[in-house]
Amino acid sequence: MGLPPIWVRRLVLAPLVVVAAPLFIGLMPPLLIAIILVASFIPRRFRWPRALLLVALYLLWDAILLIILFVMWIASGFGYALRKPGFVRAHYAIAAFGLRVLFWLFGAVLRLTITVEAEDASDGEAVAFDELLRAGAPLVVASRHAGPGDSFILVHTLMNQVGRRPRIVLKDTMQWDPAIDVLLNRLPTRFITPTGFSATRTRGTGAHPITAQIADLAQGLGPDDAFVIFPEGGNFSVSRRLSRIDRLRVSGNETLALRAEALQHVLAPQPGGINAALASSPDADVVFIAHAGLDDLITVRDIWRALPMDKQITLHAWRIPRKDIPADRAEQEAWLYDWFARIDAWVSIHSRDAVDEAQPEAGDATDSGG
Repeated sequence: MGLPPIWVRRLVLAPLVVVAAPLFIGLMPPLLIAIILVASFIPRRFRWPRALLLVALYLLWDAILLIILFVMWIASGFGYALRKPGFVRAHYAIAAFGLRVLFWLFGAVLRLTITVEAEDASDGEAVAFDELLRAGAPLVVASRHAGPGDSFILVHTLMNQVGRRPRIVLKDTMQWDPAIDVLLNRLPTRFITPTGFSATRTRGTGAHPITAQIADLAQGLGPDDAFVIFPEGGNFSVSRRLSRIDRLRVSGNETLALRAEALQHVLAPQPGGINAALASSPDADVVFIAHAGLDDLITVRDIWRALPMDKQITLHAWRIPRKDIPADRAEQEAWLYDWFARIDAWVSIHSRDAVDEAQPEAGDATDSGG
């Protein structure tokens, strides 16, 4: 479904959310009572009440955020000063607080915990996550993309744990959410329509239009900034993995196709975006992020079956100093594949650990023989 024009999103969708939130919450008590009565006869771990509660909480969160953003718009002179540094800082503070509240609410309902860890990229020694991502130099943060909400988790961690100000490349469909739409369009963000890097290049420049937007967004990164990008270009799925391999093979790049076949848990990375970000921010270090805990949640049915999730999500970071990043684009491509092979190996180990923890030990079986 195509994204509606901005006037529809501002004058129809946003007010609709503000009105719908209290109405939905008002209807929740009788709905919950009816669902609990039905669920008491069906062993479904009360999925419907949890799902309704999550919808209500998210609608309320969206509505309150929209009201705050509307007040900020009035305070800025009806939008006149929204791009001024003070208002940009204020919107970053709103975003950080909003994510902190959202994860507190969802963490309580879904029983989610988020742990972070990091290691030195050169010797593999464990280091403090906060220390690794501390402010002082701009960062290009390249993350694995798999599972629902992983981008929210990463941005929440960057803002609330290490005090970074993220600049984010997102799919344009995220603008269907009114609060996300309004907030991120006031911050350094690019909403893009993914077309693959074989699409028509910008006339006269030779640059791909998506790459050009990424390069523009990455310019002028400061010591507190973090440019967030997902080199896979989409959430991992088996079909996307095979399609990416086929595209490499059809394009005649057999070497990279073979490397992509060796990756089991991540998609073959697309180097155009990270090349552009590094070219526009010559002082930036790179941080690679792997995560585990959401790997088995691919479809809506998977998410539904997992309720309540009761999951631990682990983020793992490696930081590469600028001096250790190849300058040549072809070398950067090989370097990026090397790092995604390392991420793939980490995910393989941690996914196996999660499965092993879920399996009871042989000696733990209870004797039901009386």
